[in-house]
Amino acid sequence: MNENTEIEILLVEDSPDDLDMTLRALRKANLANKIQVARDGTEALEFIFCEGPHSGRKIESAPKVILLDLKLPKVDGFEVLRRIKGDSRTKSIPVVILTSSKEQRDVVESYHLGVNSYIVKPVNFEGFITAVGELGMYWLLLNQPPKT
Repeated sequence: MNENTEIEILLVEDSPDDLDMTLRALRKANLANKIQVARDGTEALEFIFCEGPHSGRKIESAPKVILLDLKLPKVDGFEVLRRIKGDSRTKSIPVVILTSSKEQRDVVESYHLGVNSYIVKPVNFEGFITAVGELGMYWLLLNQPPKT
């Protein structure tokens, strides 16, 4: 893949409202040009592991960060996270849980599985815009991932 088609963010979100809000926030922060959206866990895994409709991709062309909701249809966010962090080819991809769940057991399980950050979606739109913009800036511009 050349740099113009490289995916920087994989956004895994099934709620149309949250998806729209997140994309708007990333656009506002000028971080929206290289995003792939997956609307369920199966779609996310197919993209990450270059299966099904994404079999033409190379697994080395991984996103710089994955924004992952926990409550997803087909395959939940915990299983997606488990598969990413359990595979040597993908375990170094930063995964940020972006969810409405404040449940302590969800936070604990996410970190147990290797999540890099756990963020509870702010209910207020302006707070959400700010949080997602800062999140994108950090993971895309400031974070230094290992060279693979």
